[in-house]
Amino acid sequence: MTDTAVRLLPGDQAPDFTLPDSTGTPISLADYRGRKVVVYFYPAASTPGCTTEACDFRDSINSLASAGYLVLGVSKDEPATNARFAEEQGLTFPLLSDPTLEVHRAYSAFGEKSLYGKAVRGTIRSTFVIDELGRVSLPLYNVKATGHVASLRKKLGID
Repeated sequence: MTDTAVRLLPGDQAPDFTLPDSTGTPISLADYRGRKVVVYFYPAASTPGCTTEACDFRDSINSLASAGYLVLGVSKDEPATNARFAEEQGLTFPLLSDPTLEVHRAYSAFGEKSLYGKAVRGTIRSTFVIDELGRVSLPLYNVKATGHVASLRKKLGID
């Protein structure tokens, strides 16, 4: 049995969630209804790949915001760990804590994956673009940390 039995498809309703940000403040996806949201799942704060990906989002935040997109990062890290990560890297978007992996599983972003050629269980680096009505418009699974944000911007037609 795998945790990733049903992957989200374009047009699916995005699973709603409420998770604490790096200050412990609850953030709900429903709070952003009427806005376009990029929700990305990353395995662990302050690791090389996750740092690369987070910094790429940071460096693209103005162009994403200009195109009407908000960014939310989600990991299993505790809020204090995400706070240190955000401070060290100058991240200006919310990092949300999902230590129970409930939201990861709702998005099929946790399960079996390949790590250095071995099958392991963990966070599947994934990104979801959610439209103003709360529907998934672009689900991306097993993305690479390097170059992912540039690829996402291209798919969204953002310079």
